[in-house]
Amino acid sequence: MNDSNKSVIKHHGAATGVTGSCHELTLDDNAGLLIDCGLFQGGDRGADGADAGRPEIEFDIRHIRALVVTHVHLDHVGRIPWLLAAGFDGPIYCSEPSAELLPIMLEDAFKLAVSRQPEAINWYLRRVQRLLRPLPFGQWHSVYQGAGKEAAIRLRRAGHLLGSAYVECALTGEARGQDTRVIFSGDLGNRASPILRPPEQPDGCDILVLESTYGDREHDDPGARRHRLRTLIERALVDRGTVLIPAFSIGRTQELLYELEDLIYENQGKEAAGGLHWNDLPVILDSPLASRFTRAYRGLREHWDEQALERVGQGRGPLAFEQLFTVDDHETHQRMVAHLAGTGRPAVVVAASGMCAGGRIVNYLKAMLGDPRHNVLFVGYQAAGTPGRELQTQGQGGQLELDGEIHEIKAGVDTIGGYSAHADRHGLLRFVTGMTRWPREIRLVHGDDQAKRGLAESLRQRYQDSGQKCKINTSP
Repeated sequence: MNDSNKSVIKHHGAATGVTGSCHELTLDDNAGLLIDCGLFQGGDRGADGADAGRPEIEFDIRHIRALVVTHVHLDHVGRIPWLLAAGFDGPIYCSEPSAELLPIMLEDAFKLAVSRQPEAINWYLRRVQRLLRPLPFGQWHSVYQGAGKEAAIRLRRAGHLLGSAYVECALTGEARGQDTRVIFSGDLGNRASPILRPPEQPDGCDILVLESTYGDREHDDPGARRHRLRTLIERALVDRGTVLIPAFSIGRTQELLYELEDLIYENQGKEAAGGLHWNDLPVILDSPLASRFTRAYRGLREHWDEQALERVGQGRGPLAFEQLFTVDDHETHQRMVAHLAGTGRPAVVVAASGMCAGGRIVNYLKAMLGDPRHNVLFVGYQAAGTPGRELQTQGQGGQLELDGEIHEIKAGVDTIGGYSAHADRHGLLRFVTGMTRWPREIRLVHGDDQAKRGLAESLRQRYQDSGQKCKINTSP
């Protein structure tokens, strides 16, 4: 590798936590490429001290030539409004499905953090649309040429979210020698996730920036997670209670609906418990944003996996079935909370936010945590410092503070790890060791310290067994 090809990577988020993903790849002395620009959540902070309460861009962006978005979760795109406010006016590259989903997510982020004025929202969305550059999967695209150097990117399927990608960067120096290949993993998916096509295997790279969210553990078997979901629902039917599922508006919600539809379809006509039938179980999607994303998912069927398309061919609606009810306006939401809390009508409620840090799920928790008939089911990662992590840690018999009030936790609290949209330890190791050319440097990001250390130990063992060398950095 030529000296002119040496790359410098700076991390403006997710280096010491699991949110705020934002990485900068130096192209030359006067040009850089930004990979993601996510929001910090919970207690996470950036290297410059920025946190969820202060999302302003506090690093120099004058030399940033383009932004590449791996997927549209807020912890990867939530600071884009502040990036634009700081003066960024370059292209925003993403996959074609992400180009459909990103404006929905950014509109919601803009409303929450900047302005609800229609004129301001429309101006902002027009600007986002002007900057968007959708790219097909698998094709190289030049993003920079200057001073005898070139940079190209290629998006490959990451299997984490509809449209999610990892980014391959090819850097060529003045001598036109061997390319330096850098891969930013974004968030890699769980191969057991429904609807999505699995992550594609990269050929190899020199430097890998790798997420490590579940780097120290394995997910539940898909059959086991399905059995536990069914068991929890049957318990709710027996107790005449509600299963509350805090879920991210995009990705996890659609996968849950897909699985719930299949459970109801498989058990149609059968009694679940106490005279109640599976056909009578309402599944309530109480999130306007999740409803918009679910409609968008239905419109992107060409990107679904074969199993999902087969179900559509059978006349089924994996994301639109008879027992599914959506709640949009706030008044209906309030009535639904009161109805489920005050009656013996069992139900499954899927509501944002996924970490219980706000949104409609908080109202359900306030109304139902004190009643043992109900159950809270976590199906996704809960970042340190969030109410979701506290509820998960405290469990039944503990206490949780919500909006300044202490609530006794009498409801059941369960976690099904197999529903995570992230690759587990095995999946992350396969991503690396499946390469024909293993990285000579790996930077572990987007993970707690324990997860990083566990993954680093596993990687070092694989490299030692293969006789190869690699610099593995858990604190990039």
